[in-house]
Amino acid sequence: MSLSDTMGKLENILTGLAKDLSKVSRGNKAAAQRVRVGTLRLEKVGKQFRKESVAVARKPKKKAKKRKR
Repeated sequence: MSLSDTMGKLENILTGLAKDLSKVSRGNKAAAQRVRVGTLRLEKVGKQFRKESVAVARKPKKKAKKRKR
């Protein structure tokens, strides 16, 4: 999985959690359950994001070769 895919998943999870959190404040018990499950998914995908972002940060950058004139 690529870093951009993982970021997309994180964004989707966070969007869903935000929608359900507003419902929880109005007393919706089903939404509260979805938020609890969503936080578990968020944790899993968050760990994956951390692994991938660290791997990308550690990759050595390619240096451009200078041309001789």
